[in-house]
Amino acid sequence: MRYLKSIVCGLSLLAAVSCGNGGKQACSEGACGHETAECAAGECTAGECVKDCGENAVIENIMSRRSIRKYKNKPVVRDVMQDIAMCGINAPNGQNKQSWEVRIVDNPEFQNEIKAVMAAAGGERAAGCFYNAPVWVFIARDNGYDFSTIDCGLLAENMMLSAHSLGVGSVCLGSPVRFILTSPERDKVLSGLGFSDGYELCLCIAFGYPDETPAAKPRDINKVRFID
Repeated sequence: MRYLKSIVCGLSLLAAVSCGNGGKQACSEGACGHETAECAAGECTAGECVKDCGENAVIENIMSRRSIRKYKNKPVVRDVMQDIAMCGINAPNGQNKQSWEVRIVDNPEFQNEIKAVMAAAGGERAAGCFYNAPVWVFIARDNGYDFSTIDCGLLAENMMLSAHSLGVGSVCLGSPVRFILTSPERDKVLSGLGFSDGYELCLCIAFGYPDETPAAKPRDINKVRFID
């Protein structure tokens, strides 16, 4: 699985750093697979090369991810979703409480039941908010921990970023939570999801292979300030 490949890549990075004793080495065989011209020409140390490759790969992944609302008619196999989920549960979380539960729904029959419940609460528009994505992930928070909503958000971000790195698109959704919890048939869905007692549905993510390439929306850098 890709998760095991990630471990191998990580070990390769560690090996590259450990042997970077100031000598000039090329990183054409580096684990990151994202070399610079300088690295390819052997004009950096192994440590510098790995640092440059790793940082660029992470930042590029973050900056290039977009919310996808049009998906190909192509399933995301469970091995891939398992890797994405593993990245999710390795997100930072308060006191390592792991105050989340995750349910991955790729069964079309159950998906149709969920859409019917949502339509009862918000009409067909509500039922269509998954954008025909083949996989839906439902995340519930532990009501007994006051920061569990933040933990769930961190988990969701890890899942979406790791999915993007694997070529899988995603969109974070609040509407399913709203319409499921306000539907008179909510128990049908919640029973099917099987969250533990004390856990409340708080977030949903749709996953699938993108059939669009949205442009980036502008961000207001003025909302970020250094305090002297």
